[in-house]
Amino acid sequence: MAKPVDLQPLLDFLPCATPQAWLHWAVQNPELLLIDHANCEKKAASTALNLMFRYTDNPRLLHKLSRLAREELRHFEQVCAIMESRQVAYRQISASRYAQGLRGSIRSHEPARLVDTLVIGALIEARSCERFAALAPLLDEELAQFYGSLLRSEARHFKDYLQLAEAASSAVEVAERVAVFAGLEQELVQSSDTEFRFHSGVPG
Repeated sequence: MAKPVDLQPLLDFLPCATPQAWLHWAVQNPELLLIDHANCEKKAASTALNLMFRYTDNPRLLHKLSRLAREELRHFEQVCAIMESRQVAYRQISASRYAQGLRGSIRSHEPARLVDTLVIGALIEARSCERFAALAPLLDEELAQFYGSLLRSEARHFKDYLQLAEAASSAVEVAERVAVFAGLEQELVQSSDTEFRFHSGVPG
């Protein structure tokens, strides 16, 4: 039997829990949940690959993010397989304002730009993992098992991003930037949205 995933460090890292209103919204939109989940996995892989291309002189980053990108693409394939089995068409939908809302405060000079990008990556991975865990008890058995299976890798991804950020700067600076972006993240999670997405706020 697999050892249970300790989510407490991740929950301590996030500024707030996902609102119940979002969880109810997700249950009411199962097709959009799967479609945007697939999108999120693609974007996570793309983010990792983009960082690998931009920072080719960072062996530790290349190693960790290569593994991360492979895992995210595997998750994408798994979501697509579930969608196909449920006859859910994979269609284009607009992105939520979540990631863009966080990235608007990235500093432009290096290594600050890298540090901020990695901190945001940690927040996105942590929020995704927290939502998988919160959703699992509310979904059918297949999706509950699938989302539960994602927790270990997603929890590791959040730690990987934080460790890379600290290696590029210092624990003190990373903590300061986490505080900045956590405030933005909480506002995005708790404010209202008109369209449901995996990282949207509450229904407005």
